[in-house]
Amino acid sequence: MSFIEKGTDEQKKASFALFLGGFVTFATLYTTQPLMPLFSEQFGVSASAASLALSLSTGILSIAMIVAGALSDADAFGKKKLMAVSMFAASIIGILTALSPTFWTLLAFRALLGIFLAGVPAIAMAYVSEEFNPKAIGSAMGLYISGTTIGGMSGRILTGLLTDIFNWRAALILIGCIALAASIVFLFTLPEPRHSAKKQPSLKKMIMTYRIHFYNRPLLAVVSFGFLLMGSFVTLYNYIGFLLSEPPYSLSQTLIGFIFIVFLTGTFSAVYMGKKADTYGNPLMLKWSISIMAAGAMLTLPAVLFIKIIGIALFTFGFFAAHSIASTWVGDYAGFNKTQASSIYLFLYYLGSSIVGSFGGWFWTHFHWVGVIGLILLLLTITIPLIFYAECHRPGVYCSLKKQKCSSAMDSA
Repeated sequence: MSFIEKGTDEQKKASFALFLGGFVTFATLYTTQPLMPLFSEQFGVSASAASLALSLSTGILSIAMIVAGALSDADAFGKKKLMAVSMFAASIIGILTALSPTFWTLLAFRALLGIFLAGVPAIAMAYVSEEFNPKAIGSAMGLYISGTTIGGMSGRILTGLLTDIFNWRAALILIGCIALAASIVFLFTLPEPRHSAKKQPSLKKMIMTYRIHFYNRPLLAVVSFGFLLMGSFVTLYNYIGFLLSEPPYSLSQTLIGFIFIVFLTGTFSAVYMGKKADTYGNPLMLKWSISIMAAGAMLTLPAVLFIKIIGIALFTFGFFAAHSIASTWVGDYAGFNKTQASSIYLFLYYLGSSIVGSFGGWFWTHFHWVGVIGLILLLLTITIPLIFYAECHRPGVYCSLKKQKCSSAMDSA
C-alpha cells in the first residue's frame, strides 16, 4: 500500500480535507473566546466563570480524545468516519448553543461540543503520520495546523463582527452553518486510510497501550509541550479581550475580534517552520519557536496598543510553529500506536487550555495583565529542560551534551 506522495492530486485533496478538519474544530471551539467579557456582563458572572464557556469544552475534549483515539482503529468506526461524524455533530451543536436561554444551558452545550469534537484532532494527527510519505509529514502537519489557525481566526473575527451588527446568538448560528458546509466537503474529499490496522475495541488493550506510552519517559517529555504551550496560548487570548475592552483602549467587540487576524502569522509559521524542522531538526526549531513566543508575550506589556498587537502577532507565530513541530515529534517517539500517542499529546494540550485558561483568571483578577504574562513566561521556561531531555533521548542518535549513545525511546518503556 503506497503512501500519499507530495505533489500528487491525492496529496492536495488530503491536505485540503485535513485543513477543513482543523478549520471546523477551531472555528466551533473558540467562538466563545471573544464573547467572555460579554458573557460576564450579560449573565452576571466573574471573568473566571465566563472563561468556562471555553475551558469546559477543552477540558472535556481532552478526556474524550483518549476514547476517540482507541475507537478510531476499530472495524465499526475508522479514522475518516469518526472524524466526519464528529465534525457534523459539532457543527449542529454550535448552532444549538445560540439558543441557550441561560449561562448554564450554554455551558451544557459547550460541554457536549467538547465530547463530539474529540473525533478530529488526535485522529487527524495520526492520519498524517500514517498515510503521508514520511519525508512530507512535517509540511503536511503544518497544513493541518494552518487550518486550525484559519478556523480559530475566522470564528473569532466573525463572532466579534456579527455580535456588533446583530448579537452573539446570530454569530454562533452563522459560524455553525459554515462549519456544516465544510464538513460536507471534508466527507467527499479525504482519501480513505490505507495504513490503519483494523482492530476490535478492547478496554484491556486500550489500557495496555496507554500504559506502555506512559512508561516512555522521552515521549512524556514531548507530550508535555502540549499542556505548557496551549496553556500559555489560551491564557493570553482569554484575557486580552478584558484588557482591550477597558480604558484606555475601550475597543468594541468588532475591533477586539479583528485582533485575531494575527492568526494569519500562525497559518504561515505552521507550514514554514514545519519545513524548517524537516531540514534542521525538531529540537532546534522548537527552541526558536518558544523563544519567539516569549519575546511576543513580553512585547504585550507596554501600554502602546500598536506594540501590543505586534507582540500578540509574534506570540501567535511562535505558538503555531511550536505546536506543529511538537505534534510531528510525538510520532517519532511513539514508534507504534501513534493515534493513542497523539491522543495523549492532545489530552494534555486541551487540558492545559482548560486548567491554565481558567486559572489565568486568578492572575488577571489579582495582578492584572502583568500577572497573566508572568504566568505565561513561567510555563514557557519549563519547556526548556524538557526540550533538552527529549533531544538527549531521541531514538538512535547521539546525545550532543553527554557525547554518548542515547537509549531509544522504546527502551525506556
